[in-house]
Amino acid sequence: MRNTSAPPIGWSIPGSSPLETGRASLVRALQTLDQPVMVVDRDGEPATTVGGQAILGSGPAPAGALPLLAWVPPLTPDRLGDPSFRATYGVSACYVAGAMANGIASEELVIAMSKAGLLAFFGAAGLPTSRITAAIDRIQGEVGTGPYGFNLIHSPHEPWQEQETVELYLSRGVRVVSAAAFLGLTPQIVQYRMTGIHLGPDGSIVVPNHVVAKVSREEVAEKFLRPPPRKILDALVAEGRLTPAEAELAVRVPMADDLTAEADSGGHTDNQPLPVLLPLLTSLRDRICAEEGYAQPVRIGAAGGISTPAAVASAFAIGAAYVLTGTVNQACIESGTSPMVKAMLAEAGTADVGMAPASDMFEAGVEVQVLKRGTLFAMRGAQLYQLYRTYDSLEAIPRDVMSKLEKSVFKMSVDAVWEGCVSFFSERDPKQLERAAKEPKHQMALVFRWYLGLSSHWAIRGEADRKLDVQIWCGPAIGSFNQWTAGTFLAEPAERRVVAVAANLLAGAAAITRSHHLLVQGVDAGPESRAWRPRPLS
Repeated sequence: MRNTSAPPIGWSIPGSSPLETGRASLVRALQTLDQPVMVVDRDGEPATTVGGQAILGSGPAPAGALPLLAWVPPLTPDRLGDPSFRATYGVSACYVAGAMANGIASEELVIAMSKAGLLAFFGAAGLPTSRITAAIDRIQGEVGTGPYGFNLIHSPHEPWQEQETVELYLSRGVRVVSAAAFLGLTPQIVQYRMTGIHLGPDGSIVVPNHVVAKVSREEVAEKFLRPPPRKILDALVAEGRLTPAEAELAVRVPMADDLTAEADSGGHTDNQPLPVLLPLLTSLRDRICAEEGYAQPVRIGAAGGISTPAAVASAFAIGAAYVLTGTVNQACIESGTSPMVKAMLAEAGTADVGMAPASDMFEAGVEVQVLKRGTLFAMRGAQLYQLYRTYDSLEAIPRDVMSKLEKSVFKMSVDAVWEGCVSFFSERDPKQLERAAKEPKHQMALVFRWYLGLSSHWAIRGEADRKLDVQIWCGPAIGSFNQWTAGTFLAEPAERRVVAVAANLLAGAAAITRSHHLLVQGVDAGPESRAWRPRPLS
């Protein structure tokens, strides 16, 4: 602890709590989050108490007062982050469960979070409209006016799916979306954001539809930080998808309420370090908000690597308005993936991840981050992309190479794979088949995307005979999470619940922040104060 010969920062009038000595008592006090902590000089030795009255400054000592060496105010999880985020979404904390595709961020996950007063996004990406509709029915039926949101993913190859999803959300009153994988603004996201925009009774602009955009690049962030372009607005008005009045108001507000800085994470990622990306986007936000003169600045949140209390505390310390988790939620029992995947995630370390081709942007060479441990998907996916780069058609691939693919990767003939592609795209997007008939290289891409696309479904369904081929979107954060939870109840996949994980991450972050508040005043509470151990909800 601190050398008590240093000058005190004020005076302490202890309350009813006793004075205690020793590091263990100080750690207990710091982890009593709703009470202030005072470290005082008692007869030349530091002692700790909670509660009481602190008088800061160098004035005369009140009767019965002791020299105050350090003081830490209460810090409960609901005080972390930007209070306007809690007000906007009606939540109890600035913590979000992100939208993991194909329903991995499931109805059960969203409902559990909502009932705890926390925001979660249903993973609508990759799902047909009928499946998304069923999810809306269930979530709205169970959470009522509670917080919830849905994913809206950019679909460059299927703009009709993006349009159908927007129209569904607007018709069903889905008021919060997580916008992901956008490289620029599309008419669909602009239509969603600006439908229903109007002036309130006090003359302020009311935007009923909220967008939480996930970005990792400045040029994309700027598009969401500024109002939509006139060109898109005019086209939407001409098509009857926005009214002229809505278009006029739209040029006065940003495209997003919140911008999530997506650092190194599972799935689509640019592998950005959060301490670099978040301040960069915050600075960009400040400049653009000053230029545009917004009444409410766009908030900047943090995602990627958010898997331990220390990571949460550091994100808030560098200015995050909220934190967004992903990989850790996939490991929880409410997620929509299989027990097989959850068991695999529970064994992963920080080095057990790698990059693999993305099925939705295969031809462009876009990659996703996936689990490597226990699966050959990343290696086999890279092999397929190398073949695509090397050859112009399936027929050009050497026969011995194709035979190995059919035996070990496809586990069927390439002709049977193509039949599956024809069946799928005949219903989903016949234009892909028309293009493949003219371009043999595109046919090859569709065949390879068959494997890449189904691999995530094999994971979700837990198909044991395809375990070596499963695609599990995962960032290195899972390793930190497993290390933090080792030896606790959260080490067991069957005990991992999203609300318990959220509560422990937030409470631990608050405790660690209080420990640092103490440290900058010259009192080191030791490593125990920075090592929150997960505990069951009470």
